[in-house]
Amino acid sequence: MKRTSLLILVFAVAAMVVVACAAPTPEVKIVPQTVQVPVQQTVTVKETVQVPVQQTVQVVVTATPAPTAAPKKGGTLIAARAADATGIDPHKQTAFASFRMLELIYDPLFAFDKDLKIVPNLAESWKFSDDAKTLTVTLRKNVKFHSGNPMTSEDVKFTFDRIADEKTGAAARSTFAGIDKITTPDANTVVFNLKAPNAAILAALTNPNSAIIDKKAVAGGADPAKVDVGTGAFMIDKWDPDRTFTMKAFKDFWIAGLPRLDAIEWRTIPDEASILAGLRAKTLDWSFINDPRVAIRAGAGGSALAISRAPALAYHVLQLNAKRPMFTDLKVRQAISCAIDRQEVLDTASLGEGEVVSPATPPYYRANFNDLFCYKQDVAKAKSLLTEAGKTTGVKFKIMAATGEPPTAVAEAQNIQAQLKKIGIETEIETLELGVYVDRWLKGDFDATIALNGGNPDPDVMFYRYWHSTGNLNLVANYSSPDIDKLLDQGRAVADPEKRKPIYNDIQKKLTEAAPWVWLYVGYEYRVGQTYVKGFTPLPNGSLIYLREAWLDK
Repeated sequence: MKRTSLLILVFAVAAMVVVACAAPTPEVKIVPQTVQVPVQQTVTVKETVQVPVQQTVQVVVTATPAPTAAPKKGGTLIAARAADATGIDPHKQTAFASFRMLELIYDPLFAFDKDLKIVPNLAESWKFSDDAKTLTVTLRKNVKFHSGNPMTSEDVKFTFDRIADEKTGAAARSTFAGIDKITTPDANTVVFNLKAPNAAILAALTNPNSAIIDKKAVAGGADPAKVDVGTGAFMIDKWDPDRTFTMKAFKDFWIAGLPRLDAIEWRTIPDEASILAGLRAKTLDWSFINDPRVAIRAGAGGSALAISRAPALAYHVLQLNAKRPMFTDLKVRQAISCAIDRQEVLDTASLGEGEVVSPATPPYYRANFNDLFCYKQDVAKAKSLLTEAGKTTGVKFKIMAATGEPPTAVAEAQNIQAQLKKIGIETEIETLELGVYVDRWLKGDFDATIALNGGNPDPDVMFYRYWHSTGNLNLVANYSSPDIDKLLDQGRAVADPEKRKPIYNDIQKKLTEAAPWVWLYVGYEYRVGQTYVKGFTPLPNGSLIYLREAWLDK
């Protein structure tokens, strides 16, 4: 896994270059300087040499940057987003708008750091057995739930038993189906016994869908869909759906000195142009922006706002329901894939802010486009495939799109509609409010849909739940095959990145040839705010977890 961590590190550092370039580069000068060195002292200057007393050496002197202000405690961050959470049960939510709230209220065992390396969170340390089938996790001591109850290994076991229960309807149930049993030798130790080695389990344990909940509170009648039962940096204070979501600092949070803010007041403002207006008027402190068109305007004209822009792992996709009559014929699905110019969709809907991508979005696992079926538009082939299918006319379907997540969805649908019309396919665009959209999406109740699906540094977390026949979101994908099942099981069991990569290349080849979806592009994660908002670290997976470190320099 070290190779993977290194590659992820390179990707994350590259992602932050745009932000870093906004700061002035200190002037570097090389000047002669006399250095007093004791006899036989070794000084490293590119190589280790013995430097005589009073020898003059070339030393790089960098201008000293202005001192950074010490973080301040207190204050309320007034933040805005275009869509409200669709629910607060961490194990059931799939919408990004919900994740962004829940990752501040709940904690999983692990987290990603700024370089997308897996680090302990509620876990203090972990160890795999030699056969990689036993994962032993040591928990942090003195962690409390918002109820005041102490967190123990029994809470962890209760959490994963709940996720495994089909009645819960947990979004990550299939992700953790490889857990055979969980034991709790003592209050601070949890042992996950796995049915087979699982190289992706640590990455899966960073997700809000695996957040640890308060066993005592839930067993006593607290419903996680209605009550906050987490350990996170913030607690739910008040929630007025589709208006405001206020969270206050948890004073007994397990990281000393955090959170720095007293509270965050989230305002739901569906029009992101209005969010930008609020930022310019300074009635808002901070926001996350999803629409690249708004983000571009935010940085135009010598803007005084602070803007971060990092390549995303989440991907835009046209999902086809292979079980609907119009898509049961493979050649029809393939014709749609061949007819679509992905770059045109990106340029039209997102003004080119992003890049066309293969099904796996982590850079290390991306497949070569030349190895993927019809990744370059081929209208002649699309028409030929429809002729072979006997469907030169009469192919009609609806494209479902949410009005708020992503904000580019309708524009993507409109461009795809225009492209498909050129090969004789008629479409109708059905726009829905986000909550209604998510409900239909989870039920697989659509002909086709525009979606923004979450990415992850580990491809197993991205693929298994959709494309394995036992995956809990396979109903959303509406396609599976024995060959892909076998490859997914192999990929999950192999730890060496060099051996995993060809497995996921094969998966991507088979998926694009079967064309149940048309993968389009990845965009950017934008965070826009006042310059006095300090200390937040953006991540390419969109996480806001490090708002727990943010502070107001005013």
